[in-house]
Amino acid sequence: MNPEGHFGALSSKEQTWLEKYGQQIDQTFSGPLSFSHLPYHRCLEDESVDFDIAILGMPFDTAVTYRPGARFGPYAIRSGSRRQREARGYTIAWGNNPYDQGVKILDCGDVPVSPFDNALAVDQMEVAYSTLLARTVASNSYKTLGTSSLAIDGLEHPRIVSLGGDHTIVLPILRSLYKVYGPISVIHFDAHLDTWATYPGQTSEQSRVTHGTFFYLAQEEGLISNHSIHAGIRCKLGGVADLENDEAVGFQLISTDDIDDLGIPEVVRRIRKRIGDSPVYLSLDIDVIDPGLAPATGTPEAGGWTTRELKRIIRGLAGLNFVGADIVEVAPAYDNAEITGIAAADFVHDFLSMFLTKEPLNQQFYRQKSSRDEL
Repeated sequence: MNPEGHFGALSSKEQTWLEKYGQQIDQTFSGPLSFSHLPYHRCLEDESVDFDIAILGMPFDTAVTYRPGARFGPYAIRSGSRRQREARGYTIAWGNNPYDQGVKILDCGDVPVSPFDNALAVDQMEVAYSTLLARTVASNSYKTLGTSSLAIDGLEHPRIVSLGGDHTIVLPILRSLYKVYGPISVIHFDAHLDTWATYPGQTSEQSRVTHGTFFYLAQEEGLISNHSIHAGIRCKLGGVADLENDEAVGFQLISTDDIDDLGIPEVVRRIRKRIGDSPVYLSLDIDVIDPGLAPATGTPEAGGWTTRELKRIIRGLAGLNFVGADIVEVAPAYDNAEITGIAAADFVHDFLSMFLTKEPLNQQFYRQKSSRDEL
């Protein structure tokens, strides 16, 4: 029955939707699922699509050592971002809207990774990332950010925010980045080191590739520099030998407890000092956050940082030479009321602002010197 009480099509006197209400704008809770309601493209198959920053899902979770389920992470993060959108992207904390900086940001969908063959899946992720990394950037505003000065070929390359997936996805990502930038430094937020050389039961070359060994393998392949740093570490170890191995792989360490002893400004200063001017990749395992605040993860560890603390640290890292970022290990089967998915989506929003902000927030505050020994 139409508004005039009659069955059938609209009469010639009645207004169409477009005439009466205008553009069909989705509500925050409606419409196709893309990150923050961004334009969605199958960028891997449509070579005509250009962008400056891409959101790329990597739904891979068959290299975990405990609870699986992170293959649903990209979906959960996108779902957690539904209340976010381009038109309301300004935050007091950053003092900007990343979608209003003259750059083109797209959701490029998910890599269709194999759930049956890990070697194939790792190759698929590397090919996908390399494909997008080679794409022509879209905006002149983006070119002022200076990725060309970091690249071996002297060209501008887009940045990619990857949605995991388990942490193994970083190995193919680092392989792709190496081809463009050479060895890079890594800022790694995690409860775990992920620099172990081996796990019990590894009997083949492929079985060495896990979400706890990928940094060791990256160091073997020469993909990372000796200027990387972990932050938020609190896992149980086999002993001091694990720490010695970690240092040999190229990492310094900031523990979870250090935030209480040092304070956030000193944590930020130490990260910035370690990284310097090198090209840097940021990898955020959601389990760096306390499981009381982010329960949906495969290897939870009690006593983590709060969402607010980590967000403040990320703001202090703006201005470093970031070439990409990821958020991994979101496993929504263990979530409640989308707590973890919402937090993860908010961190992705922070990554976008971080990429596009040339100086750290409260720069003089983060540059203050500490009475503690230098790293």
